[in-house]
Amino acid sequence: MKSLTTLALAIAALSTQQVSANDWIVRAGVTSVQPNTSSSFIAIDGTATDSKVDIGSNTQLGLTATYLVDDNWGIELLAATPFTHKIKAKGGALNGAGVGETQHLPPTLSAVYYFTNGDLRPYVGLGLNYTTFFSEDVDADLEGILGASKLTLKDSWGLAAQIGVDYNLNDRWQLNASMRYIDINTDAKITNGTNVVTADVDIDPYVYSLMVGYKF
Repeated sequence: MKSLTTLALAIAALSTQQVSANDWIVRAGVTSVQPNTSSSFIAIDGTATDSKVDIGSNTQLGLTATYLVDDNWGIELLAATPFTHKIKAKGGALNGAGVGETQHLPPTLSAVYYFTNGDLRPYVGLGLNYTTFFSEDVDADLEGILGASKLTLKDSWGLAAQIGVDYNLNDRWQLNASMRYIDINTDAKITNGTNVVTADVDIDPYVYSLMVGYKF
């Protein structure tokens, strides 16, 4: 009986070591941000035009780090190299005219839930996103109308939801695919000392990722 107890304790200890050895998953791969843009009409000095704002897509290196709390729950942080987006006018007299360009980083912290514990592990997640904009530039098209100008975009806080799946190649390496929807809203302002151009923009992108992961 004593031998059986000792064996059981040894197995339990080994099991605990195996779980603790796989508490983290780090991933890297391709991430594409594809805005689902809607906006107010562009206003010049408070007077609305008949044009709105459209924001282009961009693909960069995406990174995630996930801490596994247990077999089902994890906490995930999404990061990436800076995304660069072209901003254009859509519709009306300004249709197709360049408005500007910006870079942004969208760090997102999420709770994720894994449905199974096999080699194929689908999951869902819900979290909080913070998007910071920087390196904003006014497009030459708009500067041709306004003259030298400055573009600013307000940083954004919003919810983020995701679905994804991991496929374990072995005990350490895995393939990952995921799709996110992120609530990103910003106020755009262009000034040149005389005129003020404004628009409220809901970027609300779908974010697609294909990654390779490593567990440790």
